[in-house]
Amino acid sequence: MSYIRCNFCGATNLRSRKRCRRCGMGVEIKAKKSLQTAFAFLIAAVIFYIPANIYPILETTKFGKRQASTIVEGVIAMYQAGDYPVAFIIFVASILIPFVKIAALFYIIFSLWHNRCKRLEQKVWLYHLIELTGPWSLIDVFVVVILVALIHFKNIAIIPGIGATSFALMVVLTMLSALAIDVRILGERCER
Repeated sequence: MSYIRCNFCGATNLRSRKRCRRCGMGVEIKAKKSLQTAFAFLIAAVIFYIPANIYPILETTKFGKRQASTIVEGVIAMYQAGDYPVAFIIFVASILIPFVKIAALFYIIFSLWHNRCKRLEQKVWLYHLIELTGPWSLIDVFVVVILVALIHFKNIAIIPGIGATSFALMVVLTMLSALAIDVRILGERCER
């Protein structure tokens, strides 16, 4: 006998059932739709990843002089100022982790699409790691929001740039991409 888990309530059902015995939700695995949705969100995230790193994330106006800085410029400025730990944390959280997360999602979606069952535990672990780190990627956006809210001096104005909006959208889209993957596909495809 083969069983399937309900994504809504977590109940274990016979594979022959179309609806969950506990909550009545559909329990069929729609692998193609799940992967297409995840891939669409991921492509949109890649599109927003580019302006998030090219355009300014923060714009500061001080005494009438306007200065904009991107994430990379912020990392370089911190490094040159001698704040090596802060520069490292910003680099890892803002540039490296989003890139690795996008690459890992591409790897998972590609391997599921082509029914590659090697290293199944690695893919499940990688998926859960992506799901766990998703909300933490918004730390840059929170820092920008806090700076905008806290700094209200007469001659200084800080506003979020288009890079901050792009970065926030990229993070949300990678989270949606990870959520769109039906994890049950891993077991379903490799069970056959």
